[in-house]
Amino acid sequence: MNSFELPRLGSDADAPFPPTTKALASPNGLLAWGGDLQPTRVLKAYRAGIFPWYSEGQPILWWSPAPRCVLFPAEVHLSRRTRRRYNSGVYHLTADTAFAAVMSACAEPRGDDNGTWITPEMLHAYTDLHQAGHAHSVEVWENDRLTGGIYGLSIGSVFFGESMFSRQSDASKIALVALCRQLQEWGYGLLDCQVGNPHLYRMGAEQLSRRQFEDLLQKLTEDDRPEQSWLTRFKPDKRW
Repeated sequence: MNSFELPRLGSDADAPFPPTTKALASPNGLLAWGGDLQPTRVLKAYRAGIFPWYSEGQPILWWSPAPRCVLFPAEVHLSRRTRRRYNSGVYHLTADTAFAAVMSACAEPRGDDNGTWITPEMLHAYTDLHQAGHAHSVEVWENDRLTGGIYGLSIGSVFFGESMFSRQSDASKIALVALCRQLQEWGYGLLDCQVGNPHLYRMGAEQLSRRQFEDLLQKLTEDDRPEQSWLTRFKPDKRW
């Protein structure tokens, strides 16, 4: 499908997105192209269940896949092996101490994949959102070495997970579980995983239809929460 056959977004960041029901079935969720990554536009997109995802050299592509992969924070699972690894004290957890480093690590090539969708433009845009209190990261450290993490956006009582990485066994799983536990404590109702994979489903993720997801999204993003750093608010459990 040529991107120019899709609706094109203009320069007005306040303009509405096309209805998500117009998203393509193949590739699943492709909705529109163009526009920019101004904070106003990006936040508007996430509130509607839409997110940017594209590679270097492509126009900005906007997606709203269905069904939607989500995690309810209270339902996250942790294997006994991963629990033992965390409880060994090898790792310690922080939040919002190394946001750009987490994004950069998520952008590193994995396996035979030499590309990344976390372009310099994306890194700049989400760093701006982080500085404004909308985007957050959870970091996993082994001594002073950043060994895993996850980042995304927080709107109302929804956390929109973007990407996670691991340089040591189970580090990304530990980041995800720590995030879910903190979100549950803070009263968040949903972690949006966007597109599922076996790793996420083994940890408790499930699928929602477009209507189920967007009904829940509309309700939870109306929750009025201040945009603020998690640096001092994040209090992971000492043992799991």
